[in-house]
Amino acid sequence: MKGIRGISHLSRRFYAAFRGDQPLNEPLSGLKVSTAAPHTYQDVHVTKLPSGLVIASLENYSPASKIGVFVRAGSRYETMDNQGVTHLLRLASSLTTKGASAFRICRGIEAVGGSMSVTSSRENMVYTVDCLRDHIDTVMEYLINVTTAPEFRPWEVSDLTPRLKLDKAIANQNTQIGVIESLHAAAYKNALSNSLYCPDYMIDRISTDQLHSFVENNFTSPRMALVGLGVDHTVLKQVGEQFLNIRGGMGTAGSKAAYRGGELRVQTQSGLVHAAVVSEGAATGSAEATAFSVLQHVLGAGPHVKRGSNTTSKLCQAVGKASTHPYDVSAFNASYTDSGLFGVYTISQAAVIGDVINAALAQVKAIAQGSLTAEDLSRAKNQLKAQYLMSLESSEGLLEAVGTQALAEGTYHSPEAVTQKIDAVSSSDVVNAAKKFVSGKKSMATSGNLINTPFVDEI
Repeated sequence: MKGIRGISHLSRRFYAAFRGDQPLNEPLSGLKVSTAAPHTYQDVHVTKLPSGLVIASLENYSPASKIGVFVRAGSRYETMDNQGVTHLLRLASSLTTKGASAFRICRGIEAVGGSMSVTSSRENMVYTVDCLRDHIDTVMEYLINVTTAPEFRPWEVSDLTPRLKLDKAIANQNTQIGVIESLHAAAYKNALSNSLYCPDYMIDRISTDQLHSFVENNFTSPRMALVGLGVDHTVLKQVGEQFLNIRGGMGTAGSKAAYRGGELRVQTQSGLVHAAVVSEGAATGSAEATAFSVLQHVLGAGPHVKRGSNTTSKLCQAVGKASTHPYDVSAFNASYTDSGLFGVYTISQAAVIGDVINAALAQVKAIAQGSLTAEDLSRAKNQLKAQYLMSLESSEGLLEAVGTQALAEGTYHSPEAVTQKIDAVSSSDVVNAAKKFVSGKKSMATSGNLINTPFVDEI
């Protein structure tokens, strides 16, 4: 496969300076706006190509552009034979491709003041480039090369081993990351139990053939979405049609997440104990998932002011009555395409961890029994809407919102639609979500001096 070339002629700049006296709220003359639904030119445009590739864009006339390729290739799609391949794949994004050397990719992007980053979750991998819109053609060339034409030269892959070890060491030093990783391993028996980090026994054992095989099976057009901010939709669509229609087929289907419930305990000499107790929650995008999100804010989703207290948190109020020792407690909520986790996350001194956990769980049981006022429900909805709307104020948050929805559903829900969905959550919906947690099979992950920490069957 030859390197990607010929993108430069696709770049079209829409600066306000070039628009003359045209108003900013109207599209440029000669460009056709989709007639599928009434909207302004600044709406998010979504197109699904016959190959299955989804193109989504928002032309905001910003001098800076952000473009991302979202791929349904998270750690849940790893197998027992290639555990940790997505971690290595994240680090391999700057390696030589069939169209550009590692040196050229690095210097080429830096020369135009751009940047490239790769992130991954349990479900998706996201390749993102940032640049001034003058240089979209340049950075797009490298983005396409990295996502469609990697070479994975053995000596370059081998050089990534120290970085794998460093990432793993940093993760091990972060107790919260360790507890959440343990929580998923305890809660699921497949798919979502896979770690975001390469296990120790696989470091330096993932071959280039395994990397190529994972990319071949998962980096297919129906599993990808090309998303752009500050770029014209017609240009982005043309790039997708010419360069990302690479492989057909749905690729690796992956197994459905199987929740089982369980417990993992990590004994350390730390004076603080981290403990997470959860039940199975709801799949993302469902009405039940929205109810769980509201319940999370009813209980307390953490301080809303940096280094501030969370005085409105029901969990903090309940734990404060049970313990005079320092503590931190918040509701935990994670949603995936076919499952989810909901519960409480507590941090406290080893001597009182049992009281803290029991007080937090008792507060959730109180909600399940109907102890939910209209004022608490209204406050939680407002906090959830504010959190969502504020996340869209940054280009990173907006790109993630557009990309994840486009990849999962092939569409994008406007902020108005999302806030209306939140407003539609009733008191009974929240109470039923709390009941599901209380009656569900529990999973628990703990780390610290666990001498006084109860086991999952004791709470």
